Order: sequence, then structure tokens, then C-alpha cells
Amino acid sequence: MDFILSAVIVLGSIALVAAVILYICSKKFAVKEDPRLALVSEALPGANCGGCGFPGCSGMADALVKAADVGSLDGLNCPVGGTEIMGKVADLLGMAIANTEPKVAIVRCNGTCELRPKTVIYDGLRTCTAMNSSSAGETGCGYGCLGCGDCVSACQFGAIMMNEKTGLPDVDEEKCTSCGACVKACPRHIIELRKRGPKSRRIYVNCVNKDKGAVAKKACQAACIGCGKCTKECKFEAISVENNVAYIDPEKCRLCRKCESVCPTGAIVAINFPPRKDKPLDPKALAEATEKTTPNSNNENTVKMKEESK
Repeated sequence: MDFILSAVIVLGSIALVAAVILYICSKKFAVKEDPRLALVSEALPGANCGGCGFPGCSGMADALVKAADVGSLDGLNCPVGGTEIMGKVADLLGMAIANTEPKVAIVRCNGTCELRPKTVIYDGLRTCTAMNSSSAGETGCGYGCLGCGDCVSACQFGAIMMNEKTGLPDVDEEKCTSCGACVKACPRHIIELRKRGPKSRRIYVNCVNKDKGAVAKKACQAACIGCGKCTKECKFEAISVENNVAYIDPEKCRLCRKCESVCPTGAIVAINFPPRKDKPLDPKALAEATEKTTPNSNNENTVKMKEESK
């Protein structure tokens, strides 16, 4: 009995000493958490998509709090929450943020099934990453969309769907949060985050093929051939041609659509613009065309008089 009692006393003493030591250590080495961190984390959408460049919303919250201590939130933005969420975060941190123009994902490939026919049949793991690693794909274009839908799987918001008719992904602008997950998922880097633009209007080169013109045109009828006509037409120096493919800088583009008109392959697309109005005919040309198609009344009378005389 004394043996059991002694053991209990010894063990209890050890536990008491250990508890005291742990308590002292916890107080001495305690890491105090900024109370703002929890508030900011709650304000963020909690999508953990990584579109902000940080590992989840907790990483973004930590970066925001640290940036507030420095005195500037420049460069930090939650693409999912947008201006509304960032405004709430700024209020919590007592900071001001600059308004950022919303973006949307665009698929820079117009190689539909009709314009870019298949040349081979791929028999393997049906993912874009696997197909890109093992071959050039099922068409002659080594730069275009592979059509396996890795971007669809990566999107957490259901903003991308594969179009069965064209074989290309379609982006739903209303659902797209510009998180960038589809951009990272595409092994050929044909998806780009671009500013929505005024009234959601955008102009861009719908091709990333870097082959020379003849080779690119043979692989896809809608490929950019790097002819440079769009560059010469643009008065704002918004278009450049590099590695045989043109690119329109959204910061310089004034949406005049002149480049779209001169593109010989239709590689430049204008989104959400009203239909172009037909140019009015030249009055002189219209008069000439009317004369050619309308019989002369004097001639008709002459013919009738000749017939009557007979």
C-alpha cells in the first residue's frame, strides 16, 4: 500500500513540475497573433484558389496585415472578392486601396475543328498535360489548344466549359473571377487574364502560334501569320510582332478595330462590340450601278415604235 502511495506521489510531483515548466515556456515563448489577422481572414472569400499569389486566403490575410504595417496595400488584390471585398479589408486595416480594373480569362486560340483539322489520333491519358508532354497533339499546330479540358477541371467556379462543336473551351464572363487557376493549368499558356474593358469590350490576337506564316497557315486557317499589317494600321503603337505572332497591348489599345479589318486571316477578334455598319455606297458609283441595271425609258419607247411600224 505504501509502495502504491509513494508511486502516486512521485508521479504527481513530476506532472506538477512539468506543468509549471510548460506554463513558463508558453508564456516566455508565446507568439502573439495580431487580432486583425482573424478579422481579415473572415472578410476574405475563403476560396483558397491561389489567384492572389499566396497559399490560400490565410496567406493573403497575413500579407495584407504586414502590408498595412508598412503603410501600403499596393500590389495586393483578391481576384475572387474583387473591389468590394478589398474595400472591406481596407476598412478593417484603416487603409485605402486603388481601384483595380476587373479581369477575365481569354482563350487565345481560334483553332476550331473546322479551321484546324486533326492529323493524328492520340491514344493515351486524356489530359492536356499528358498530351503535351508526349506529343504535339492531334493537329498540325504545336501551340494551340489541346482540347482535353485541364482548364475546366482547374476552375472552381464553373466558369469554363468545353464547346463540343468547336473543341475549344468557352469562358463565362459572369462566373469568371480571374483567379488564374486556368492560366496555370494550361500547359501551352494560351489562356490569359485580360482586362474586361469598357462595356466588356476587348480586342486581342486569338493565336499564339510562333511558326512562320506559311507553316502556321497550313496548320490552322485562322492562325496569325505575322505579316505586320495590323502593326502598320495601329496609330497608337499598341501592336507588336514577336516570334512571328502579333500581340495587342491592352494598356495602349483604344479599341478602334482598324487592326481587325486588315487582318488577312481573321486572327484578331473583337468581343462584345456591336455589328459593324455597312459603309454607304458612293453616290456616283450608285448612279452608275443603277444605270447598268435599269433599262433606259427612251430606249424602251424606241423599241416599241419600231415594233409598231412593223
